[in-house]
Amino acid sequence: MSKQLSFRARALDTSKCMPVYKADEIPELPDFAAINRAVPQMPTGMEKEEETEHHLQRALSAQQVYGTAERLFIPIPEVEQITAHYNQLYKITPEYKPPKQFIHVQRNKLMGPKYIS
Repeated sequence: MSKQLSFRARALDTSKCMPVYKADEIPELPDFAAINRAVPQMPTGMEKEEETEHHLQRALSAQQVYGTAERLFIPIPEVEQITAHYNQLYKITPEYKPPKQFIHVQRNKLMGPKYIS
């Protein structure tokens, strides 16, 4: 995960005063780090070891810097297609024909009890 601070976009509140700084008065970023607008780092869904994997980090950083990571290669295992046992396990069936009705309702169930008018 990136250690860079990110801030949540927030609508301007016209009822509150906002500080206006001149160019030589702009405070350093660490002074603003205490502002409660920092977005917490969200979990990536990967294990910690995977997050530090160098191929993945190179691809992610290139995507952030250049906007694309098409030329970078993340190695994955080769996929082998095995069809020999597939036909034995899954028999070829005729073309699927959907039923005329998916929900079957009996007419007498729709009618209420006879004592209710």
